[in-house]
Amino acid sequence: MRKASFAPVVDDRTRVLILGSLPGEESLRRSRYYAHPQNRFWHLVGDAIGHDLSALEYVDRLDSLRAFGIGLWDVIAHAARRGSLDSAIREAVDNDLVALTDSLPALAAIAFNGKTASRIGRARLGERSVRYALIDLPSSSPAYAAMPYAEKLSRWTVIRGIAGPHRFTQ
Repeated sequence: MRKASFAPVVDDRTRVLILGSLPGEESLRRSRYYAHPQNRFWHLVGDAIGHDLSALEYVDRLDSLRAFGIGLWDVIAHAARRGSLDSAIREAVDNDLVALTDSLPALAAIAFNGKTASRIGRARLGERSVRYALIDLPSSSPAYAAMPYAEKLSRWTVIRGIAGPHRFTQ
């Protein structure tokens, strides 16, 4: 019942750090960020930066994100949770977002994938959050179906200009 987040996917080129809450069951089972086939994360980010990430193998997706200046992590280090819903998270221990963000020299923005990530991340960053643009994104989770994909994408495209388009090299 205790679940843990993955290691951050970042490097010294990371300009946008996208923070989720805690990996879901399918992601944990496969040891991959956003592994549930109905999660729209890879489609949203890919469409936002103009690069089809969903067509790539997982390791190539991560390499592409880094090449575009995008990093990934979660606000929760570990927690008790049955299933995958954020509402089921109990006894959460937060990741050290301050230490990570302080280690990223090019960081310009922190984007929160969903309300839970935003609430926890903003509280954890506290006063340091003034150093970066903070962006609340609609959740890519299949559990958040109230907003159509086109509307989600219109909000996710904000990362395009910050991350730095045309950074991808094959």
